Amino acid sequence: MAVWALGINHTTAPLDLRGRFAFAIDQIQPTLHALRENLQGKLARQPEAAILSTCNRTEIYCAGAEHDLDPTVDWLAHSGGVSPSLLRSHAYVLRDGMAARHAFRVASGLDSMVLGEAQILGQLKDAVREAEQAGALGTTLNQLFQRSFAVAKEVRSATEIGAHSISMAAAAVRLASQLFEDLGKIRVLFVGAGEMIELAATHFAAKNPAGIAIANRTLERGEKLASRFGGEVMRLADLPHRLHEFDAVVSSTASQLPIIGLGAVERAVKLRKHRPIFMVDLAVPRDIEPEVKALEDVYLYTVDDLAHVVQTGQAQRQAAVAQAEAIIDAGVQSFLHWMDQRRTVPLIQQLNAQADEWRAVELARARRLLARGEDIDTVLEQLSRALTQKMLHGPMAELRAGDEQTRERASAAIEHFFLRKER
Repeated sequence: MAVWALGINHTTAPLDLRGRFAFAIDQIQPTLHALRENLQGKLARQPEAAILSTCNRTEIYCAGAEHDLDPTVDWLAHSGGVSPSLLRSHAYVLRDGMAARHAFRVASGLDSMVLGEAQILGQLKDAVREAEQAGALGTTLNQLFQRSFAVAKEVRSATEIGAHSISMAAAAVRLASQLFEDLGKIRVLFVGAGEMIELAATHFAAKNPAGIAIANRTLERGEKLASRFGGEVMRLADLPHRLHEFDAVVSSTASQLPIIGLGAVERAVKLRKHRPIFMVDLAVPRDIEPEVKALEDVYLYTVDDLAHVVQTGQAQRQAAVAQAEAIIDAGVQSFLHWMDQRRTVPLIQQLNAQADEWRAVELARARRLLARGEDIDTVLEQLSRALTQKMLHGPMAELRAGDEQTRERASAAIEHFFLRKER
């Protein structure tokens, strides 16, 4: 089996390009079906596949009889509405050992914007679960990902890679504290109710703001989150009319189009009499139209803008990176060894089938002799001799071959497989 990976991330592609290839969790399974059908093409069967999509990366992992990188690039480019050449200029394509190394580094947090962050491991597990439920995960990718989880666990327990790390949510709070003298006096609006918003709300709630509100498309989910922080819940449709009530807005939804437009923010700024409004857009694609950034009294930050803030503590974690890379190297070698062993599986299956066929033939003959009343010891002797002869026929024929090179090769093989006393 061949393994390959294709991806873009925060270091290779700008936010708006990443937004074209962002898949919400409920889109993963149908997207996997479309990808595998497209890749099957000339192949006898569909390749294994998994898709990891977060605010910082979209990656496709595949396993099949042969590397199908070009069709994978073409399919992803088409799904995002860009040319394959444009996608290639921002993407990375990896094969076999390099693909495994990348998966292990991603799971361990070494490839994250926040070095050593743990959230990516949960996101990778979610991606694997979706692939499994879609029937897209086979033996090879399952091994790859299970080993990546094990490597990530060892990296986190054996190194200090996660020490001193600052999450995107914590970075948002830090930026807000630079704008507002007292976070206890501001009202904060969270748009969405997913994992990222829950994390952000937890960090802001720790500062005891004057008010917290959750705006979500589904009221039930919004109410559940709001109740945790003593906040109110509001419909997403009411957001444009109430935006001016909040000093800080943090948004992270799975919407494919911006849900906070320039006009709505302009009206909010006017109603606020130009009091500053702090906005953080953690969504990919964007939740807030980029033109908002140009407005006076509006301080808008995207996930990419937060990059320099979360770099704090990187130097302290660099020593742990070398340790983590050593653990990953061992994991890659172990996976490649497993891949090599898998290449002998068809031969092992053929050998077992041949041995079973010999056994069945001689067993049937022995039963017929016993049924005729033949002596049991004589039948057993014949059975053992017949099986031995069948097993040794091939090697003996090679030893009697006229070709000297064939005889030498056969002699070495026979000594190795049949005459070794120490195993």
